Amino acid sequence: MINPKKYLAIAIITTLILITGCGEEEAVTGPSPYIGGIKGLVAEFEPLGIEESGIYTVFEDESFPIQIILKNKGEHDLAPGDSSITIHGIPLADFTGISSGTLSNTEEIEKISELNEEGGEKIIDFGQNVKYNQVIPGTFYDVNIFASYTYAYKTYASIPNVCFKENLRDDRVCEVDESKKVYSSGAPIQVESVAEKPAGAGLISLEFKIENVGGGRATIPGKDFSSQYNQLAYTIEPVTERGKWTCTAAGRENEARLINDKATIRCRLKDPLEKDALYTKAIGLTLSYDYRDLIQETVRIKRTI
Repeated sequence: MINPKKYLAIAIITTLILITGCGEEEAVTGPSPYIGGIKGLVAEFEPLGIEESGIYTVFEDESFPIQIILKNKGEHDLAPGDSSITIHGIPLADFTGISSGTLSNTEEIEKISELNEEGGEKIIDFGQNVKYNQVIPGTFYDVNIFASYTYAYKTYASIPNVCFKENLRDDRVCEVDESKKVYSSGAPIQVESVAEKPAGAGLISLEFKIENVGGGRATIPGKDFSSQYNQLAYTIEPVTERGKWTCTAAGRENEARLINDKATIRCRLKDPLEKDALYTKAIGLTLSYDYRDLIQETVRIKRTI
């Protein structure tokens, strides 16, 4: 005879397994349409001289190059002029051979793709024969060169199975009130999650959680950067959907401020669904922004004895 307590324990464990399994079920969405990643445009200094003990070194009577290589590690093409690089940290008058303090890319820098997994890259040349023209105090002088670079970028997000259901009591096909699988393109600002919710009779809403994960600063294209917050513009996709939704972020339409690098965008259907509507559809979100980051390198200029 089976011990009742043992039977009860087995039943409880079996029930928990079934509940856990049901809770983990997701609609089949297929593979991501994006390669993904958290990088956009990455800038690096080309070697400034011979490396000694971990620092680039030249003598005072030698010239050195100031060149920056731009590598597109995200999934948005950069057109000519989409990036701007400015040299900081040094008085330009203390050097000869620097062509300009600010330069832009003159050619397209391609995004990463299946055919170009490393992405495009271009070298920005501030001068190949730069020389320090001041008197060196002591035996050497460490020149700290900073480069601030800004570029126009976009993040593309796709939710494959948004549920359009007029009758929420109908348990067929899809669920409205749940988290949705979202895919985000490679970029420094990511759409981290999406939740679909009922928003009234025959209405649904989408709640997008976005985050700046790249470590730089973001602003709405063409606007100044703020020291208090990041900001960006956004549009729902495809184009045919834009007139059907109202999207706001903290009360602002078509733009969002990221406080502590995070923001929530809520999009709500304007008109109720037609009677008995029951289908799924892919909905997307495009984030548009100018992004700025900073790199630094040191070159030690030795006095010639």
